[in-house]
Amino acid sequence: MDRKIKKKKWTAKKIAIYAGAALLVIFIGYNFFLSGGGTRLNVERNKINISTVHEGDFQEFIPVDGNVLPIKTIRLDAIEGGVVSRKHYDGGILVEKGDTILELANNDLLQSFVREETQAFILVNNLENTKLGLQRNQFDLRRNLLELDYQIDAAKDAFERGKKLYDDSIISEQEFLNLKREYNRLKDNRKIQIETNKFDSLNAKLQIRQTEATLERTRENLEMIKRNLDNLYIKAPIEGRLSTVDVEVGESIAPGQNIGQIDDLNGFKVRATIDEHYISRIYAGLNGTFTFAGNDFGLAITKVYPEVNNGLFEVDMAFDTIPNGIRRGQTLQIRLQLSENITAVQIPRGSFYQTTGGNWIFVVNEDETEAVRRDIRLGRQNQRYYEVVEGLQPGEKVVVSSYRGYEDKDILVIK
Repeated sequence: MDRKIKKKKWTAKKIAIYAGAALLVIFIGYNFFLSGGGTRLNVERNKINISTVHEGDFQEFIPVDGNVLPIKTIRLDAIEGGVVSRKHYDGGILVEKGDTILELANNDLLQSFVREETQAFILVNNLENTKLGLQRNQFDLRRNLLELDYQIDAAKDAFERGKKLYDDSIISEQEFLNLKREYNRLKDNRKIQIETNKFDSLNAKLQIRQTEATLERTRENLEMIKRNLDNLYIKAPIEGRLSTVDVEVGESIAPGQNIGQIDDLNGFKVRATIDEHYISRIYAGLNGTFTFAGNDFGLAITKVYPEVNNGLFEVDMAFDTIPNGIRRGQTLQIRLQLSENITAVQIPRGSFYQTTGGNWIFVVNEDETEAVRRDIRLGRQNQRYYEVVEGLQPGEKVVVSSYRGYEDKDILVIK
């Protein structure tokens, strides 16, 4: 009878497999214990920058570039069109207020002036003649009324005498009626003379008013044309430096065409360009500083231009004190202040930010033998420091140099 052979539970092969697995687990655990729970990397001390977290005054500002400009620039535009007959100055020189820069010729405008001037002379003559005619009419009326009054007085005497003679039957009725009609005719004639003269006077006065109104308009037109003729002489409105006058003798100039500009040299301003990211935080009165010839100077925003071009917008800034030696066209590196001084935990700016985005950092232990990765949160920044919102305490040390090659490391072993 065959006997059933029991299969061995622990074979040499199985024991070898389990032993190998146990050794692997022990090795992994040992490495994990040595690494403190993360990947490690050896770094040389002289290849990293270590800075200390500190608490102190913090002010958020951003660097912006500004160009020095004159405090005021006056455009020279041609009010009247014409042909350049004379060019007194080229650009780049100092001019006084009232200096003539260009002379233009405009024959049409000159002819209009002559026509209006002639019309004004004609209207003046007509007005004087009308006034003289009115005065003559007044004299004629007085003379006629004097003659009529004399005739009426004589006719009245004849009529009264005739009435007595008629009553005494000395003259006929026909003779009496003739005397009466002559007397009445002269009285009616006097009334007509007065009414006619009144009408003529009113008509003459109306003509005078109309002529005076027309003359006034003509004189206004004449003054306007005179001003237009004066505008053919393009003059400096202020004292300053004349820019390039980009026209030549014989060239036609259209009304409104710009021929140059004058810079007011009594002061300067700064035109700065700022990233549109900050547009909601920029306003008139915001302060900034810059360094010139070894000294710091202050600025303040006076005007914000809302137009955004290529991701940038512009502001005008006024100097608190204008530095000696500043010139138009110079570029200034301005630190534009976005907040007041506050007390904040902060760390120096460094290349680590390009890798971490301010979300984590390597924190160095006291004896500077290791740096352990730690999550943090940064807030505002300026040219020198980042504000630490959470994750770090004053006195701790951090690595602020580049993290290139450290992205997936948890611990830096400093040699």
